[in-house]
Amino acid sequence: MTFTFAPATRETAKARIALQGPGGSGKTKTALRFAETLAKGGTIGVVDTERGSALKYAPVPGRPDIEAHEFAHLPMAFCSPENLIAAVNAAIEARVAVLIIDSWSHFWAGKGGLLARVDEEAKKAGSGGKFTAWGPVNNLEQDMLDALLGFPGHVIVTMRTKNDYEMEGKKVTKVGVKTVQREGAEYEVDVVIDMVEGAGTVTKTRYDGLAGISVHHPGPELAETILEQLGQGVDVVQVILDELTVEGLTYQGALELHAKAKSRGLLTTGTLHPTTGEPTTIGDLIAEYGTALKPAPAPAPVSAPGPAAPAPAAPADEQPAPAPTPPARSTGEAPVSPPQMRMMHACFAKVGLGAKEDRERRLQATALIIGRQIGSANELTASEAATLLDTLNAYGDRADPAGDFNAMIQGLLDAQQPAAA
Repeated sequence: MTFTFAPATRETAKARIALQGPGGSGKTKTALRFAETLAKGGTIGVVDTERGSALKYAPVPGRPDIEAHEFAHLPMAFCSPENLIAAVNAAIEARVAVLIIDSWSHFWAGKGGLLARVDEEAKKAGSGGKFTAWGPVNNLEQDMLDALLGFPGHVIVTMRTKNDYEMEGKKVTKVGVKTVQREGAEYEVDVVIDMVEGAGTVTKTRYDGLAGISVHHPGPELAETILEQLGQGVDVVQVILDELTVEGLTYQGALELHAKAKSRGLLTTGTLHPTTGEPTTIGDLIAEYGTALKPAPAPAPVSAPGPAAPAPAAPADEQPAPAPTPPARSTGEAPVSPPQMRMMHACFAKVGLGAKEDRERRLQATALIIGRQIGSANELTASEAATLLDTLNAYGDRADPAGDFNAMIQGLLDAQQPAAA
């Protein structure tokens, strides 16, 4: 096997934060305050293992004067690793921007948690007791960690703590606090904040400027500091798209971009074509650009002496197409960005308009929502794209996203019809 070192870059990362403390120390409230900043307007999802305690911070209908936080709520009573994996997958499907696990401790010591699974395994005939029971449970825990830490958005977990004691002869001495989670769990996250009566102290961090700081009621300011550290990286998908559409791209350059996208597992990442606005993938887009740039094969040598006759021109429909370039815009507004284009594909799919043959319906819906006709999605401005995405996300989160969205579009169409005489 051959190993190759490549230049290191800090690609855009997502926050992995743990808030630990005793009951009533402010873990859930702090997690929601952090999440509002990290989400930047996106959806916040809470997996609630605390008998609905997170709902105490939800909005009260008809009472906007009461401080509250908007979030999607998923109660969970049986805290098995399989259920957490399923919850993470549901959050990915719902395009949750920040996932809060409140609390992570229950997946260790709660009903259905890892300790309970060890007891179950140990009771099986021929298991060999708890010592051998840890084998399959360790595998389950790793699967759970892989799912949680591989979540494409930000992750915040809360963990309970309890007082820890030592026995010295006949004297019991309090020696500090112990986290209700497997020993060493804090190494799985980037920031650990100890909560005591609403005050948070950073006890472990990988980010500059955070070590040891203590904040009363930590919230947006501390979350912004974390975002600054995360923002030092680059969006590797956008880098690939920028390099793909740059003037002077060569066939060899397209091959290298394909290899880069493949090494990062991005070939199947959805996006919209920069020229047609059609749904496509990073891999297909690179292949299209590369095919257009592929050099023509050299003509076969002739055996007869004398100058070679020029090769006949290929029919017009067989000529290699030039590399597509985004059309110029006359408006002074910022154009739709590549990340917005990528999100459109997924959001249209949520409301039942993700298929290739739905292009005309997508354009019609887009025109009705932004208030002007367009020929393709790449004609949108950034602000129009934001309006479109907000609308699609709002309907995509409903119980019947396709039906409700179609009804809304039909209502806009009806409003355009002249009133009956």
